[in-house]
Amino acid sequence: MTKPAFMQTSPKNSWRLLLYPLSLLYGFIIYIRNLMFDYHLVYSEEFDMPVISVGNITVGGTGKTPHVEYLIRLLRDEFNVASLSRGYKRKTRKYILADQQSTIDEIGDEPRQIKSKFPDIYVAVDRRRVNGIRNLMKEIPDLDVILLDDAFQHRYVKPGLSILLIDYNRPLSGDLMMPAGSLREQGFERKRAQIILITKCPERIKPIERRIIVKDLKLFPYQHLYFTRLKDKDPVPVFPDTLNALSRQEIKNMKPQILMISGIANPRSFKKYIRNYSTKITELIFPDHYSYRNKDIGYIVQTFNNMDGIQKIIMTTEKDAMRLQKFSEIEPSVKDKMYYIPIVIDFLNEDTENFNNHILNYVRNNKRNSILYKK
Repeated sequence: MTKPAFMQTSPKNSWRLLLYPLSLLYGFIIYIRNLMFDYHLVYSEEFDMPVISVGNITVGGTGKTPHVEYLIRLLRDEFNVASLSRGYKRKTRKYILADQQSTIDEIGDEPRQIKSKFPDIYVAVDRRRVNGIRNLMKEIPDLDVILLDDAFQHRYVKPGLSILLIDYNRPLSGDLMMPAGSLREQGFERKRAQIILITKCPERIKPIERRIIVKDLKLFPYQHLYFTRLKDKDPVPVFPDTLNALSRQEIKNMKPQILMISGIANPRSFKKYIRNYSTKITELIFPDHYSYRNKDIGYIVQTFNNMDGIQKIIMTTEKDAMRLQKFSEIEPSVKDKMYYIPIVIDFLNEDTENFNNHILNYVRNNKRNSILYKK
């Protein structure tokens, strides 16, 4: 009989085997917690307005922020939109409704990124989402819809629509609970989602691959499945006051030495976009949501200056750019060479219209002033 993958011998699997008892304990605790919500022993609060939750089951990047931004672009022309998250790694604890002057320390890097890109929507943070929703509804009487960022496990709120993201490259089957694996909760809890998005897909998926994924997920009749991929847009200067900003094609023509700076969960996925510009890459990898310090900036500048060649450039992620912008005193010769690469999503299989209609119809039918909702 073949051993399960995590029990087969390798250095990595040896660690997983050692951590497996902790995963069983953690899984049992999470299972009991979910049962308490399922049987209403712990209360989940519903609200009389559209609430859309976007989250995942696995730790690490599934492309959550680009998907939240997609929803914002879809909804903001017709509705008053608010985004609510806990504000991961911020240095405050209370509820905050962000403005253009809000800093990363106050609200976190992802909310700061969203507020910077979409100044016309409301962005709030609160580690207690129920309290955050109540405050938003109180402060903004004409609010139409709230997007809950990274809230699949936050069961104190019962969203009207739950969107679950699953990385194409990391299927739930065969994975283990933390800490031996990357699951935050058991894979069967995907039953709580009305929409499942398979993210980070290749540009084309064969029909047989799609059928395998559908079979593996064992979808319920009320669930809808879509496939998305990530794609990069033209590089943007990290500092808006950069003079003579270069275009995508100009950077490609340079064939530069690139200093790649990343503080995200999966830097390998980011590196593939860097390779579109040059294969001469020097990497500086920092932990996810890393808070850069002055000595880190000094090391980045030193590394950049020590790189060979005249044609050289720094490329980073959009989240990292939000955290680097506060270091405005970087020497101009380096500062003007710093770019970030925005990431957006694209639907496969011509599913864009179906997904858009699904979201728009839910919000239209459940607005607080909707006749259907009142009935």
